[in-house]
Amino acid sequence: MRYYIIAGEASGDLHGSNLMKALFKKDKKASIRFWGGDLMQSVGGELVVHYKERQFMGFAEVIFNLRKITGHIKFCKKDIDSYQPDVIIFIDNSGFNLRIAKWAKTKNFKTHYYISPQVWASRASRVEKIKRDVDAMYCILPFEKEFYKKYNYEINFVGHPLIDAIANRSQIEEIKFRKSHKLSAKPIIALLPGSRKQEITKMLGVMLSVVNDFTEYQFVIAGAPSQDFEFYKNFIKQDNVNFISNKTYDLLSISHAALVTSGTATLETALYKVPQVVCYKANAISYQIAKRIITLKYISLVNLIMDREVVTELIQGDLNKKRLKKELTSILESKKREQLFIDYYELEKKLGGRGASETAAQLIYDAIIN
Repeated sequence: MRYYIIAGEASGDLHGSNLMKALFKKDKKASIRFWGGDLMQSVGGELVVHYKERQFMGFAEVIFNLRKITGHIKFCKKDIDSYQPDVIIFIDNSGFNLRIAKWAKTKNFKTHYYISPQVWASRASRVEKIKRDVDAMYCILPFEKEFYKKYNYEINFVGHPLIDAIANRSQIEEIKFRKSHKLSAKPIIALLPGSRKQEITKMLGVMLSVVNDFTEYQFVIAGAPSQDFEFYKNFIKQDNVNFISNKTYDLLSISHAALVTSGTATLETALYKVPQVVCYKANAISYQIAKRIITLKYISLVNLIMDREVVTELIQGDLNKKRLKKELTSILESKKREQLFIDYYELEKKLGGRGASETAAQLIYDAIIN
């Protein structure tokens, strides 16, 4: 079978790579062409466009880059038409993917969506377009199935692929890891400022502002695979800061606490049972637009899944040195830490068991051959 997969950022690349492994295992004759990243490329298939080339965060950034985005959409349609896949698999990245899905249905391509667009966060009216343009949806968050049910759209809850991604990783030797990355014996506070340049620019400076207030700890920046150290070093002014690129899971596995930009990383941090403070600051214009569209009580996946405040969220103006110092101090204290560990275990249960990628691959394969 011929599969065309479209993922648009680091998390999509991760989930796409695991889905591809499952598809290759299930379908020995699978041919896969994809938009993604290094992880998907390492599995096999043929990379069309790397997600680094189309990373835009926020409403304002999208507007400023409309010509480039339009060019990618036009090229994607032409490439799909040329490849003639048996199925197109969209992974998150709704702004781009829903446009392609609408066009694809007019061309009678089979359209499957793995990892639902966050229509439950804003513009729920888009559900009707999804029902029209997407043949099958595979969601990874437990509350999404009930959400779509309200709109008479039956979807498949397959569990969260991060469970597998983390469980399948080999454990590192902490002493060796610290030595190879020139880390001291001090407890580690991990800084996860995101993967896009726009969000790193907004987040990292504030995160680093508290470093000198916690000298008994060492701070380690988790560098995104899409960015070079040259970009990060402009923000590092303190001595007690280290940088490790493309080793986020290894870093989290030995971290004592973390400051995390809102997104998939909040869930990854929780699954590694690391106490965290969630941070979010956007372009002022983008934030004002988002405030009028997004209807959620929380921005972090941890709190959304639990439907209550488990981790503290510092958003926009609240993300400042004073508040960050206070909240970081709180998660370093035993009482708060103990409660977080309890909540994290409950969170993991809600996400279901292992096998999300295999389940999704099986359902996609069955839908094509039947």
